[in-house]
Amino acid sequence: MGVKAPRNRAFTIVVSVLVAVAAVPVLIIVAASGAPTQTVVAVILASVPVVPLVLLYLWLDRYEPEPRGLLALGLTWGAFVACLAALIIEGLGGVVAGLHDDTQLAVVAPITEEACKGFFLLMLLWWRRDELDGVLDGIVYAGMVGIGFAFTENILYLAAAYNGTQGVGPGGVQGMADTFVVRCLFSPFAHPLFTAFTGIGVGIAVGSRSALRWLAPVAGYGLAVVAHAIWNSATIYGFGSVVVVYVVLMLPAVVGLVAIAIWARRSERRMLALSLGDAARRGLLPATDIGWVVDLGARRSARLYARRWGGPAAERAMREYQQAAIELGFLHSRFLRGTPPPNFAARGQEYVARIGAVRPRIAFPGQVVPTR
Repeated sequence: MGVKAPRNRAFTIVVSVLVAVAAVPVLIIVAASGAPTQTVVAVILASVPVVPLVLLYLWLDRYEPEPRGLLALGLTWGAFVACLAALIIEGLGGVVAGLHDDTQLAVVAPITEEACKGFFLLMLLWWRRDELDGVLDGIVYAGMVGIGFAFTENILYLAAAYNGTQGVGPGGVQGMADTFVVRCLFSPFAHPLFTAFTGIGVGIAVGSRSALRWLAPVAGYGLAVVAHAIWNSATIYGFGSVVVVYVVLMLPAVVGLVAIAIWARRSERRMLALSLGDAARRGLLPATDIGWVVDLGARRSARLYARRWGGPAAERAMREYQQAAIELGFLHSRFLRGTPPPNFAARGQEYVARIGAVRPRIAFPGQVVPTR
C-alpha cells in the first residue's frame, strides 16, 4: 500500500476539498430553485433513477470492484463540482458573449458539461492510474460522474418546470410531471452515456504507449460532446424530434454501450485466466485457485463455503485473497502486454505478499479446511 499512498492521499484530498467547497453553493442554488415543498418533491423525483443506475454500474464492476470511496467521489464530483463549474462557465458565456439560449443549449452546454465531468476522469488517469485497468473501469467511473451530474441537473429542471420557467414547461404539477417522465424515466442514462465516451478514451489510454495515450481521451471527449449536442439540439425542436433522436440514436447508443461493457467484462475474464495462468507458472500463486478467482459464480461459491466453515472472518479472508489475486492478474496482464506501470515491481510484490499471507487461512470447496 505504501507505494500508492502519497498520490492516493493527494487525489482524495484535492477532490474532497473541491466537492466540499462546491456543495455549499450548489445546495443554496437547489434550495432557491423553488418553494421548500417543491424543492423536496424535485429532490425525491430526481432520486428515482439514481439507485437503479448505480446498481447497474456496480453489476458491471464485479470482476475487480473499484474502491467504493472512489466511486462515491465520482458521484459527488458530478453532483457538485461539475454542476457548479458548468453553471458558472455557461452563465459567464451567456452574459459575456450574449449567446442565444438555443446556442447555449446546443453548443456551449455540451462542450462545458462534458469537460467538467470528464476532468474527474483525467485526474484519475493522472493521480490514480493504478485504479484504471481498462475500458470497463473508464465506463464505470464515467457512469458515476454522469449519474451525479444528472441528479443535480434534474432537480433544477424539475423545479423550473413547476415554476413554469420559459422554455422548460407549462408550469405546476403538469410541468413537473412532464419533465420527470422525459428526464428521469425516458432518458435517465443520457449523462452517463455521454461521459462514457470520455471514459472509454481514458480506459484505452491506460494500456497504451503509442499516441493513443493522448488521442484516445481527446477523441472520447469529442464523441461525448457530439452525442450531447445531438441530444440537446433535438430538445430545441420539441418532443417529436426528441423521440426520433431517442429511437434512432440514443437507444442504439445505449445498447451499444451495454454491449461494449459486457464484452469488456468477458474479455477481462479471459485476460485474467491467461495472466494468472502465467503468474502460476512463475510460482506466484497456485494454479488450482485460478478458477475460483476468475469465474464469478465460483467466486461466490467460495465465499459462501468460507462463511459456512469459518464465519464472517473466513469470508473476509476469502474476499481479500480473491481481490489480491485479481489485482495481480490485471497488473501481470499489463506486464505481458509490455505496458507495465512505473511501480510495477513494488505493486506486484505487495499483491504476492498479500496472497502468501492469506492463502494458509482459506480453503476452496473440496479442499481441507485450515485449522483455526
